[in-house]
Amino acid sequence: MTDTRYEREKERLRQHAADVSLSGRDIKAIPAVVNPERRARACLDLEFFCLEYFPELFTLPFSDDHRRVIAKLQRAVLEGGLFAVAMPRGSGKTTLAETGALWAEVIGARSFVCLIGSDEGHAAKMLDSLKTEFETNEALLEDFPEVVYPIRCLERIAQRAVGQLFQDKPTRIGWTAQQIILPTIPGSRASGSIIRAVGLTGGLRGMKHKRADGSVVRPSLVILDDPQTDESARSLSQCATRESILAGAVLGLAGPGQKIAGVMPCTVIKPGDMADKILDRQKHPQWQGERTKMVYAFPSNTELWDKYAEIRAESFRADGDGSEATEFYSENREAMDAGAVIAWPERFNHDELSAIQHAENLKLQDERAFFAEYQNDPLPEDLGDASDLTTAQVAAKINRLPRGQFPVVCHRLTMFVDAHKNVLYYATVAWGEDFGGYVVDYGTFPDQCQAYFTLRDARHTLNAVTPGTGFEGTLYAGLDKFLGSYLAREWERDDGAILRIGRCLIDANWEASTAIVYQFCRQSAHAAVLMPSHGKYVGAGSKPFNEYKRKRGDRIGHNWRVPGGRGRGVRYVAFDANFWKTFVHARLAVVMGDKGCLSIFGTKPERHRLFAEHLTAEYRVKTEGRERTVDEWKQRPDRPDNHWFDCLVGCAVAASMQGIAQPGIPAGEVKRKRVYLDLAEMAKAAKR
Repeated sequence: MTDTRYEREKERLRQHAADVSLSGRDIKAIPAVVNPERRARACLDLEFFCLEYFPELFTLPFSDDHRRVIAKLQRAVLEGGLFAVAMPRGSGKTTLAETGALWAEVIGARSFVCLIGSDEGHAAKMLDSLKTEFETNEALLEDFPEVVYPIRCLERIAQRAVGQLFQDKPTRIGWTAQQIILPTIPGSRASGSIIRAVGLTGGLRGMKHKRADGSVVRPSLVILDDPQTDESARSLSQCATRESILAGAVLGLAGPGQKIAGVMPCTVIKPGDMADKILDRQKHPQWQGERTKMVYAFPSNTELWDKYAEIRAESFRADGDGSEATEFYSENREAMDAGAVIAWPERFNHDELSAIQHAENLKLQDERAFFAEYQNDPLPEDLGDASDLTTAQVAAKINRLPRGQFPVVCHRLTMFVDAHKNVLYYATVAWGEDFGGYVVDYGTFPDQCQAYFTLRDARHTLNAVTPGTGFEGTLYAGLDKFLGSYLAREWERDDGAILRIGRCLIDANWEASTAIVYQFCRQSAHAAVLMPSHGKYVGAGSKPFNEYKRKRGDRIGHNWRVPGGRGRGVRYVAFDANFWKTFVHARLAVVMGDKGCLSIFGTKPERHRLFAEHLTAEYRVKTEGRERTVDEWKQRPDRPDNHWFDCLVGCAVAASMQGIAQPGIPAGEVKRKRVYLDLAEMAKAAKR
């Protein structure tokens, strides 16, 4: 009897808990629409939607340019098409992109919208912004309750999404860091619609979502907001990679036989970057590119604006705030504004009097940045010294020979390996007696299997090739696995002659790898060919290599030396890195066909873009000291990798060690003349 009563009480409590849980999970009824007229108009007019539901985001009146962009965004949502529009920095293009995505979903025009940012972080921020609107925007809740009310019922607890019910049926709402799945509500045009955020270089291919009824939906609208970064815009390889992703993975998101709609608000950062190319209607007519500007015509009275600039600069030099320049502008405003045509008259700061003054102030701060980021018309690149090489010039130095082949004029093969924790960079060059070179091979171990990558984001690493080892073991095993077979390779010259690599240098400058490199060079089956190397920074104020006192056993060459001592059980070479970088740069600058030219295998320059970026990742600064002028090479801040440049420099040093010499410059050490005497001569000499 007692057990029965206990079981009944237990069942009652269980049922009560289930009822409470169900009442908490079931959202019961959806509130009525507060303003049907406002909602009906908003579903047809994106500009009205922006102003009515997001007044705190769009605080200034729209310009004509804004209205054109909004019209293109609306057309893409409702009718389809591809539209690329360049807008000045600070024009609100990201906010417009986010609002357009939200509008497409809540009115039920698109069932799957993909927000694409320049990277994963950018995309995630866009999605977070939309989540905030769903959670806090009261006007949206009032007029689109079937979409917003179930989201509000989550009370910012994402775990509740799994169990949420409406009239005893799951709403199947999704609320994750990567996507929003709107609630499934009977009668709602937005039921089950998806907004997913992803970076342009992230996982785009094969994007789809399977619904409860078994149907599969794919993206039908993509909104790409500023799909390039400052770093990628300055890289030919990254621009080409992103352009290729856009043409392939992005436009193919809709699936076979389907066209995707898309809008790309962007900013041109430098000439020839991804945005600049997509906006070019000759190259990409399908995107219907359009460039908007901050200023369509500058003021005609340049003398007054020059005076304004002087007053403003002098104010800042005297610890002022520039107000004197504003007073001057106020007194002469009519004359100073003459001839100007500004895109957005309402855009200026609180301490400025007009949008024209605001634009002129931005131009005074940084003219190059102003024309790029506010005019979408970047100034031509400053190439500096006429002898400096561009990435495009280096990539174009192709000799049209197949990879691995070289002409009969070459008699030496050298190699250099730049060893890092995760990846080995290498290059192999065939050399002629005039120090002309043919790059016959370059790459990484492990092979990265992609056109563009950096050392920082390398996907295939030494650790994956040699699992279960520590750093030292991984590096040693990686060197052994790669060079063990590579140095045994035979290379066939044009005339059928077979050559092997005569000297392979391995960079040992990195302190963490030095001992491993020395150990490997000593113990390898190819020890006779291998040698650790140390590139030394020899500036204008440093002691040059030719002033070092020669010691017994030293090998001395042109700006390199192999000390006679065997401190680590193996000899090494030290070389003047600045000198040899200048030397290789000069070889790259020699035109095709001339003596001493350094060229690259292949027929397509675009395949060598990343290699060329490494070769132009440093710039030289001429400095004077100790009564001599020296090129000192420095890393460009926007180029993270220069490893193949180091490899090419190392190959040139190795060639000099092998006896290749530039005319008038000795390659190796000056050898003592050996005198051979026969026995008779030795006897005569002994009697003297």
